[in-house]
Amino acid sequence: MIRQKVKKVRKSIKKTYRKYFTYEDSQHTLLSDKAYLKQLFKAKMGYELDLKNPKTFNEKLQWLKLYDRRPEYTTMVDKYAAKKYVADIIGEEHIIPTIAVYDSPDDIDFDVLPDQFVLKCTHSSGIGNCICTDKSKLDFEKVKEGLRKGLEDDYYLDEREWPYKNVPRKIICEKYMVDESGYELKDYKFFCFDGEPMALQLISDRPDLTVDYYDCSFNHLPITKYHHYPNSKKEYKKPISFERMIEIAKTLSKNIPFVRIDLYDIFGDVYFGEFTFFPGGGIQRFEPEEWDRKLGDLIKLPKKKLIGEKNENRALKNIQSQCDITGI
Repeated sequence: MIRQKVKKVRKSIKKTYRKYFTYEDSQHTLLSDKAYLKQLFKAKMGYELDLKNPKTFNEKLQWLKLYDRRPEYTTMVDKYAAKKYVADIIGEEHIIPTIAVYDSPDDIDFDVLPDQFVLKCTHSSGIGNCICTDKSKLDFEKVKEGLRKGLEDDYYLDEREWPYKNVPRKIICEKYMVDESGYELKDYKFFCFDGEPMALQLISDRPDLTVDYYDCSFNHLPITKYHHYPNSKKEYKKPISFERMIEIAKTLSKNIPFVRIDLYDIFGDVYFGEFTFFPGGGIQRFEPEEWDRKLGDLIKLPKKKLIGEKNENRALKNIQSQCDITGI
């Protein structure tokens, strides 16, 4: 039983992350979150993770992963449950309509779906997503296979983003929506610190994807690259609903040390996208590097809350000893 569980967990770790651990650490899937994040952070960022006195944006996100574990965060990252959570706060009119929810790709009846729609897993980010703009050209079996992979993905494991760990694994079908461009839906991702939006990412030019940063007066910030995505070559105007976006971002981020609130402007109407507590997993470089510290300075860490790490490590040692006995 233990052998099967360990093999399943190891398989969930993406190959791109396995390379950051030595052969001796091949059981890294069994490492505590703290031990795992220290190794991964050093490998990805090039400097030691300082959890006693974190200063950079990326360091503080790791601290928050470990010591700010409010139960409601799991609801907030659940792409289905978050809709009701947000609607209860700012109103149903800001929620992208849900067409259906499925437990399995095999439950999807494509015949009854509209010609355009979006399919995605509720517990992860990106894997298996399908943005359908013309159902007549869609390979249904390929879409189902992608969704199966999405449902199998343990999004928590790779970067230990614990809120995703216990999200029910389902598939959600949403209404397909575009903005004034007529072909895309630009993301306005507000970086909020204790209820105060201080900066935002504008994601555009899909499928190539560009990222631009602005302050909350919509002045372009000199962050030229983040998470390897370049700035757009286009110049964007402040959206019609920008001030309403700011109000919503403030409301949804109240009393949270840091959270990114993703919103859309569709012909002047604001729609909620998602909550993100750890952009890029907190292991992405900024260019220029100084912005890692500038944004880090804006996060005021709450009082440290222990998460039972001694008990976790004790249980880990027991599991590892059993693995050694069984020869895993």
